[in-house]
Amino acid sequence: MMRVAAIDQGTTSTRCLVVESGGEARLVASLRHAQHFPAPGRVEHDPEELLANIRTALAAAGPVDAIAIANQGESCLAWDAETGEPLSPVIVWQDARTATMLAALGSEALARSQAISGLPLDPYFSASKLAWLLQNVPAVAAARAAGRLRLGTTDAFFLDRLCNTFATDIATASRTGLLDFATLTWSGELCALHGVPMEALPPIRPVNAGFGAIDGVPVKVSIVDQQAALYGHGCRALGDTKITFGTGAFLLAVTGTGRPLGSGLLPTVAWRRRDAETVFALEGGVYDAGAALEWLRQIGLYAETHELDGFEGPSALSRGLVFVPALSGLAAPYWDRSAAPLFIGMQAATDRRDMIRAALEGIAMLTVGLIEAAATEVGTIATISIDGGLSQNAYFVSFLAAASGRSVLVPGLHEMTSLGLAELCGADVTRARGEVRCFEPDRSVSPDDHARFAAAVSKSRGWRL
Repeated sequence: MMRVAAIDQGTTSTRCLVVESGGEARLVASLRHAQHFPAPGRVEHDPEELLANIRTALAAAGPVDAIAIANQGESCLAWDAETGEPLSPVIVWQDARTATMLAALGSEALARSQAISGLPLDPYFSASKLAWLLQNVPAVAAARAAGRLRLGTTDAFFLDRLCNTFATDIATASRTGLLDFATLTWSGELCALHGVPMEALPPIRPVNAGFGAIDGVPVKVSIVDQQAALYGHGCRALGDTKITFGTGAFLLAVTGTGRPLGSGLLPTVAWRRRDAETVFALEGGVYDAGAALEWLRQIGLYAETHELDGFEGPSALSRGLVFVPALSGLAAPYWDRSAAPLFIGMQAATDRRDMIRAALEGIAMLTVGLIEAAATEVGTIATISIDGGLSQNAYFVSFLAAASGRSVLVPGLHEMTSLGLAELCGADVTRARGEVRCFEPDRSVSPDDHARFAAAVSKSRGWRL
């Protein structure tokens, strides 16, 4: 029986699920790390803290046969090739410091980025973050001059330090804005556009190619977290769709072995396993899902998670109260970092419960926009499988089903990123996935509600942070 330690190194925490093939899954560690906000629009992590948490999580797992690691995706850093010492903090995917720099590149550069990588010029992706480090951190520039610079997403740093393996996987590479989507290799043109030295980037491997070992235990799989969750949900066929509700909300829809066009969403690599064809997907995101709820908690609208559920009566949206959760701007399909969070329709009678409810509904409504955009390319999407913290909120899931007009499936275990990691290692996770609940749509969300929310989004985009 295979025993896998599945490490999900996410935006706010590092979690370790031990999965036994054909058996149970057990969460053995959940370690939060600090979020650093050194200036408006900037979000950073301490790379050594992340690395220490991975080590602690692995120690909690006990004896295992294999290790698999999921990473945050676009978050990236620079480090010394000889010592392994970080030369910068991790610049997190939420960070928007490069927006002005990217805008200055102009429309022709935008067109080339989309033609080659499939991705727009947005601070979300790694390319401009790496360029910023080269331009603004003297230690990074000095390491480049000395031929000792390594650049990459967090997975490459973890693997280098833990396994002495400098590599990344094809799915994570597709999130950088530096990958040639036709050849699935680093693009010389895009590296030159951003001023990123290609020789400092890691080699690219299939997601289950093997990435060395930690204390003699093989690291069999490395992949970006959202793609791992897609695999964990069992999505394999054209149109199979999952949404993970964490710090942000991220939709992935399988498009098969043909490269997707985009349709306002992002073409991405879902995975490529050894000796198999590359599987592609469409990706769309809401920057602020759990992050928006955490903001509500910080400003005192609620204290405990149970306060986010149990609503009765008509929805906030149907009563004219709307919230657009654009604290970090709007992602797909708008790509507007200048959009601002916005409450519309508050009255003297509006209370904190109304505002919480409107926030949950706003997250759901932005997510519906992603579903509709995906459906224009993959065809009918009848069901959606979801995971993450909000998947445990009955009101939210019911509202999402009603607003999308689709069945929403919620697996009994919502650690789908970790299940995907274990399954990519070869473990049987059927039993571990648990019983799946199905929430069916009703008619409680009307076309007028959709129009009301669309108008609020339009206003949100007219504001400036």
